[in-house]
Amino acid sequence: MDLYLLRHAIAAEAGIGNLTADSERPLTEEGKKRMVRIARAMHKLGLSFDLILSSPYVRARETADVVAVEFGLENALELTPYLEPGQKLERIVSLVRTRSKDSPAILLVGHEPALSTLIAVLLGGDTSIGITMKKAGLCRLRVDSLRYGKCATLEWLLAPRHLLWIK
Repeated sequence: MDLYLLRHAIAAEAGIGNLTADSERPLTEEGKKRMVRIARAMHKLGLSFDLILSSPYVRARETADVVAVEFGLENALELTPYLEPGQKLERIVSLVRTRSKDSPAILLVGHEPALSTLIAVLLGGDTSIGITMKKAGLCRLRVDSLRYGKCATLEWLLAPRHLLWIK
């Protein structure tokens, strides 16, 4: 299985304007523009997904929407509370394991520090590997048999600046 992890793009700061709930922070105009360019670069790299699972938080959902539109996967996008900040990683692993039977290439769209912690656990079995996902950063893991613990191989981890170079 190919497991992709994408951190949401640049979002509005908390407490600006009417934004009182963290879950309601949208992407900024810059974040939207950069995410469109990054989604196009992902497409040009020949990536493909069978399923997109996203946090329901506005900034993650908007990020996932951009990718879904670029890849024509609007019907393959599902929101899940398992990708909300503060959720247990075991729940994410269980969900992905269940869904991977029908979807061998899954994109997760979520938040830090959960995404980098999940990568560390799947690569090394614990959280001791220091990984940081930049906003709109993308990671690809190869997983033969998904479980909570060491089970994956890092194919690549790209910062947004790497993806923005692709024209």
